[in-house]
Order: sequence, then C-alpha cells, then structure tokens
Amino acid sequence: MARTYRVGLIGCGRMGATIDDEVEDSKPYSHAAAIVACERTELVAVCDPLEEKAQTAKERYGAGQVYTDYQEMIRQEDLDIVSIATRPSPHAPTVVFAAENGVKGIYCEKPLCNSMRQADAMLGACERNGVKFNYGTQRRYTPIFRRVREMIEAGDIGELQSVVAYCGLGAAQWGHTHTTDMMLFLAGDGEVDFVQGHALIGADDWDGDRLKIDAPIPLGYAQFKNAVRAYMVGGSGYEFEASGSEGFLRISDNGTTYSWRRKSGKNAYEEMQGPEIFDLSGTQMAFADLAGALDEDGDTQGNIHLACRSQEIIFGLIESERQNGARVYLPLSNRDLAIAPDHY
Repeated sequence: MARTYRVGLIGCGRMGATIDDEVEDSKPYSHAAAIVACERTELVAVCDPLEEKAQTAKERYGAGQVYTDYQEMIRQEDLDIVSIATRPSPHAPTVVFAAENGVKGIYCEKPLCNSMRQADAMLGACERNGVKFNYGTQRRYTPIFRRVREMIEAGDIGELQSVVAYCGLGAAQWGHTHTTDMMLFLAGDGEVDFVQGHALIGADDWDGDRLKIDAPIPLGYAQFKNAVRAYMVGGSGYEFEASGSEGFLRISDNGTTYSWRRKSGKNAYEEMQGPEIFDLSGTQMAFADLAGALDEDGDTQGNIHLACRSQEIIFGLIESERQNGARVYLPLSNRDLAIAPDHY
C-alpha cells in the first residue's frame, strides 16, 4: 500500500482554505481541499496567526491540530510535507525553516518570494536538506497543459519556435507569475538567456531597490537558450499558443480547451483532432506529484529550480523597465531588487 504523507498547512486564508467558495465547479482549488482530496496526503494540522481562521479551517477540513506559530507546528507534528499559503513575504523564512527542521516536501503558493536574494536562500535550503518542492503555479500540473507539452515534444507542430502568452495587463507578482511559469513550461523548462519588458512604473514607485507596487506588465519577452522565443502580450486570457515549424497548439478558455492546427500547404493549416483531455485539479495533482517524488526520491514537476527560474523572469522584466527596456541577461546581477508592496 502506498504511504500516506502527513501535511501541515500554513496560512488559512483565501488560497489556503476558502477559494473553493468562489469557483463554480467541484474541483479542489485551495491547499486544504486539495490535501484532503489527494489519496496520498493527510491534513494533520493547520496554522494561522489568527486562531479563529485556523480553527475554522480545522473544522471544515477535519484537521487534527490548530497552531498560531508555524515553527511550533513543524517541531511538534513530525510533518512530511508543509503547504505554504501565506502572503509572499513570509515564504522564504518559512521554506528555509521547514527545510532545516525535518520537512521533506514543500508546496509553496505563488509568488515564490519578493527578491532573488530570497529565492537563492530557498533554493539553498532545499538543496542542502534534500527537500522536494512544488510551486503553486497550478497549470503546469493539469492534464491539458501537460498533454500539450507532450505534443510539442513529440513534434506534432514541428520544431517549436515560439510561445505566446495572452494574459492581459496583469500584476507582476499576483498574476504574471502564472504567465511566466507557463512560458517556461511550454518552452521546455530550459534556461533563459535574456529578457526584455515594459512595466507601468513611475519614479515614485521605487524605494531604492524595492518596488513599492506590484506593477502591471503589458509586454514581455524571453529568449531561451534552446532558441525558443516567448512573448507576453496584453491580450485577454489566460490563453497560450505554441507555434512550430509545422503548426500551432493553442490552449483556450483558461486551460479548459485546446486546438491543434497543422500545416497542409504553403500558407494553409488544417484543424486536427487531438485526444480528449479531462480537467483535473492542478493543486491536487501537485500534491500527488510531490508524494510520488518522496516515494522514489525523484524530481517534481515544479521543483525549486524551475520555481526560481520563472520567478527570475518576473524580476528581469521589472529590471528591464528600470533600464528603459534594455536586455537583461540572466541570472539577474542585482539579487536585491525586490517587488515588495507593504501588504505583501
């Protein structure tokens, strides 16, 4: 029988416990609902600085214990996995503490952190302690996005040339963390050479290296070392298109449908029939993937290296705006550049 892993939830707010009340379908979206729905995980404890929030989550999801101090929860509960659903500012110290105090699996909500300095600390702690990590960009775990990537890798659109993300005028951290992660995912999760971008930032929005707003990004570009080009445009979405030498794959309706067109003549394309794909919860699948990695001491689908890579694209685009649209080569030289509004 497969092992069931003990999970503690840190943060019992919207993403941690209540977003399921906002959606129309029955798939689990919150961390708590996904942990309970996953056959491989058991929600044994919940933690929130506001005890009433933690108590409500305990009663709703059947958790065993309530805490207001996550360090106490980690020390007391012999947890296999920690699920982090707080605002971004506490992510780095929480991940580092969990990794250094016996936790072997971490699922962390997006955005990953406020600066690459923090990301470096998170990556270092996970690597030193052999911790498996998955990032809360749920799309990369869902069947439709994974199937489209498999079709790209199988050559169903020929040689991949570009990825276009139609994701609107989203905020850098709150919305475009999903955008950049999916640009990375569809491009094959390879290393980035450089980025260029435009963000809506005024001179008064900076406090040294700290950006005081979560700035909208209407335009972004990433050049991958595998020669794939990725574009972030201000069109409505979330929709993503992969363009190849022999055709196109497009994921529409916020990841619920897809279409496939393949070249049938010099300037003509034919609609192709791809396999039917059933929609499942990305959050639930992320926990199942984490459990599988712990079983086999294998890698996860949204590991800490990939989380840092997609987050670094965001900081690179902000730095490009700061440099009047210049190319910004990665790794980013200014590790202290931060997107850290007061409420984050």
